[in-house]
Amino acid sequence: MAGVACRLDAGDPLMAHDIPRLLSFADALADAAREAVLPFFRASHSVNHKGGERFDPVTDADEAAERAMRALIAQAFPHHGVLGEEYGGELAARGYQWILDPIDGTRAFISGLPTWGVLIGLYHDGRPLIGVMDQPYLDERYRGWMDGAEVVARGAQRTLKTRACAGLGEATVSTTDPYLFHGEEAEAFARVRKAAKLARYGYDCYAYCMLAAGCIDCVIESGLKPFDIAALIPIVAGAGGGITSWSGGDASQGGRVLAWGAATVREEAKALLAG
Repeated sequence: MAGVACRLDAGDPLMAHDIPRLLSFADALADAAREAVLPFFRASHSVNHKGGERFDPVTDADEAAERAMRALIAQAFPHHGVLGEEYGGELAARGYQWILDPIDGTRAFISGLPTWGVLIGLYHDGRPLIGVMDQPYLDERYRGWMDGAEVVARGAQRTLKTRACAGLGEATVSTTDPYLFHGEEAEAFARVRKAAKLARYGYDCYAYCMLAAGCIDCVIESGLKPFDIAALIPIVAGAGGGITSWSGGDASQGGRVLAWGAATVREEAKALLAG
């Protein structure tokens, strides 16, 4: 693919992977999901509650998009595993596994807000390899491969790069919903929010891509599943930032997640989250 500078030289851990081919296939998955999802956006469709105390919606569009992507994977890579939000699977420790969230931000989707996205991640031996976040309605596609990232928006392609930030006092932070935090987690997020210059809410996966694009500086969330974060790790890392757990550990399985664009923000946020 044009724009994918893989830098696969001797000793590079990506050398064994055909990154351009895998990204091209991820694009095909995103194209199929677009075709499945767009007819339902701001149009009539069914919405069901998956259960639990908090409203957790699933729509015709979620299910149609995941079915379309799974069918393509089964045809092109029958030996690859699949973990998807709507049709299940288990996180694999070995081999290639596609991790799919057909609509991340279903609450935004059913509200007619264009801040949802299709998430397509690929892990190898349990580690993030490539990721795509596609926003079909805005015609924006964010692509990452751990040492590079780019966006193609309305036909124009550019490299993604996180921005420098002196510290939280100059930072814009984001979370999908501050009311997702409870007890000590709510207190921890409140400490970061108080220290930050600005806080923005409600953007799901789109916030991480704005971080990669150099528009915001930090995203903090909790209770994530692997399919919520798998695609976003390569995009943020490829743009020069990072995603870890609140304590600085591995975030590839979800849980409490801290994403940052600058190391100064990461260190301050970690300290405040820890109390």
